Amino acid sequence: MRSFSCAKTKGDQGFCLDLLSSVSRAIFDFYPMRRKVPPFRAGDIRRVRRICFLFLLVLCLILLYNTNMREVKYHSSNNIVYSCKYHVVFCPKYRRKVLVNGVDTRLKELVMSICSEIQVEVIEMEIMPDHVHLLLDVHPQFGIHKAIKTIKRKTSHILRQEFPWLTTKLPTLWTNSYLCSTVGGASLSIVKQYIENQKTSQRK
Repeated sequence: MRSFSCAKTKGDQGFCLDLLSSVSRAIFDFYPMRRKVPPFRAGDIRRVRRICFLFLLVLCLILLYNTNMREVKYHSSNNIVYSCKYHVVFCPKYRRKVLVNGVDTRLKELVMSICSEIQVEVIEMEIMPDHVHLLLDVHPQFGIHKAIKTIKRKTSHILRQEFPWLTTKLPTLWTNSYLCSTVGGASLSIVKQYIENQKTSQRK
């Protein structure tokens, strides 16, 4: 599976900014608000200003899109180019604080191993005592629901074997439910920072 980034160079963004600046100066220098240009009627001048404004608006939108897409990483596999990122949260049964005393460390190892097997990229991960945050990039043919079910099933089986005290506290390690939210563009860095800050914010 190949991966590539659609990141734009600083030179491209600088070119867009210079172009916006040049066009803006040209418009307002050539068409001052109270100056009448003899070859044009008043309606023509307003029409030209409207067209120039729309042109500037389109350039601004393009620049904003390129800025937001800097961190988007695409994958290529089986004639599919994709970027399917999800913020996933799931909890132990009854929201018990059992992901402690080495369970959290082992859980991280298992999640990384399982995701490697099913070709799911783990972008960020944080284990809290009573819930788990994952930021995953999942192949569309595999699907996020199947990925989460696989992670929960395998980690529950292994952790309950390696930490027998979990079986005395819970009938099963995970709840059947989970939260899943799509992530992309500008929100990607926000979600990554949110997940990274989870344990820090809990200590305060």
